[in-house]
Amino acid sequence: MNPVNADPAELAKFSDLAHRWWDPESEFRPLHQINPLRLAWIDELANLSGKQVLDVGCGGGILSDSMARKGAQVTGIDLSTKALRVAQLHALEASTAGVSYREVSAEALAEEQPASFDVVTCMEMLEHVPDPASVVRACATLVKPGGWVFFSTINRNPKSFLFAILGAEYLLQMLPKGTHEYAKMIRPSELAGYCRASNLDLAQTRGMEYNPLTKRYWLSQDTSVNYLLATRKA
Repeated sequence: MNPVNADPAELAKFSDLAHRWWDPESEFRPLHQINPLRLAWIDELANLSGKQVLDVGCGGGILSDSMARKGAQVTGIDLSTKALRVAQLHALEASTAGVSYREVSAEALAEEQPASFDVVTCMEMLEHVPDPASVVRACATLVKPGGWVFFSTINRNPKSFLFAILGAEYLLQMLPKGTHEYAKMIRPSELAGYCRASNLDLAQTRGMEYNPLTKRYWLSQDTSVNYLLATRKA
């Protein structure tokens, strides 16, 4: 049995904040702000209504919940027990139909349910695990042939260090200090390589930008800091 592809310190970090996940003014405010952008982009490409969707590293369920509200049957998975409890509680409180949550790794679920999902999302998660390529392989195994797999993460370069760590965590204090580790950030070329090795064809790349003065996010072609990849199973 392979050890679980998770960093205990990372899990503890997000577990400690779990109760604040659905507070739009909390440390998770950026997730609430970018979620409509991510959701619209995923829905535009994959047409979520009626689809079987897996959200890998779902945390408190912000994206999972919104995809279910687009008419998808969503399974959210994570290894943080506290975050999953928050996600389940929110689904109950908000009466969100079509969403369920499980505490299981992507790799374990890939062994259990290969080729089971029309769409797999893995957002803001790869930069928090010891072996991101393993997660990409699992996502590729979980999706049906012809299905969509979406990733979002943070580039590794001096600009991303300046913006995502110094700027977001220390200067603007948009995120808790220590949220991101520079060495774990992933260049788009590296992530594209993991995808190719897993028979995922790159369909579209988008960057996500932020203006600290207007506090507005938008999608663009600039992948130098935050970026998203849309891939399809060959």
